[in-house]
Amino acid sequence: MIGPRPAPSAFRAERAGLPGPEGGPGAPSRPVAVSVFDRANPLAKLAALLPVTAVLVATMDWVSSGIVLLAAVALLPLSGIRVGEFLRRAWVLVAAALVSAWGTALVGEDSGAVLLAAGPVTLSEGSVLAGLATGLRILAVALPGVMVFITTDPTDLADALSQRLRLPARFVLGSLAAFRLLGVLTEEWRTLGQARRARGVGAGGNPFRRLGTWLGQVFGLMVQAIRRATRLAVTMEARGFGAGERTWARESRFAAVDLWVVLGGFGLAALAVGLSVASGAFNLVWA
Repeated sequence: MIGPRPAPSAFRAERAGLPGPEGGPGAPSRPVAVSVFDRANPLAKLAALLPVTAVLVATMDWVSSGIVLLAAVALLPLSGIRVGEFLRRAWVLVAAALVSAWGTALVGEDSGAVLLAAGPVTLSEGSVLAGLATGLRILAVALPGVMVFITTDPTDLADALSQRLRLPARFVLGSLAAFRLLGVLTEEWRTLGQARRARGVGAGGNPFRRLGTWLGQVFGLMVQAIRRATRLAVTMEARGFGAGERTWARESRFAAVDLWVVLGGFGLAALAVGLSVASGAFNLVWA
């Protein structure tokens, strides 16, 4: 962001099969775009998500949610995201959608023909459709967001927020630094656990002892996080962060592809609403 021009971002270099920061002096200075989503400005992708999310939040029907979900699945090959990587990040959301759909079908209001009756448990056409709409709605809201998250470089997002939305650079850069340190905290948690096991701490014992060991490890991680944050804050102050107007190593620009991405988001929202109304399934949440 600020300072020397960075090497290609790690997640894009890995997906494109390109060299990382050690790729040598011939490596490009900006992240290499491997798909249309990578080339789009992060703000354009967020703007495209807004109308789609607004439609899904305001409605509860399987038609509009299904249209958005089908569009997300169809765009997955064009996003440059590997299927394995996508499933690894989204499987929790898929599981949550299935559980929510099943729970809604069980406790939803019965209407129409009864499909299953087993004691107090009944499944009717109305409750099954309500469960289907709930599950599809969760997936339709979450999966496009996962796609945007995977294809967005945090540094590009920070550049766009500071340069285009004029958010305070101190806040944006601090948030970016915190986001970058999440992986470091995960590695430190693993290291602390291995060190404790090597010393015989927390090996076996009753559940209360294990809980105490876990709380001790949490405290140790918190202490390390505070120390690291203090050192990082001093380093950022020493480099002049927050001292005045910043200069940017990479300029955040809008291009023609951004317009198409935003129009695509509004078009998808309009298509979902139109088909839902035409099929008679349109259902406003507050109606």
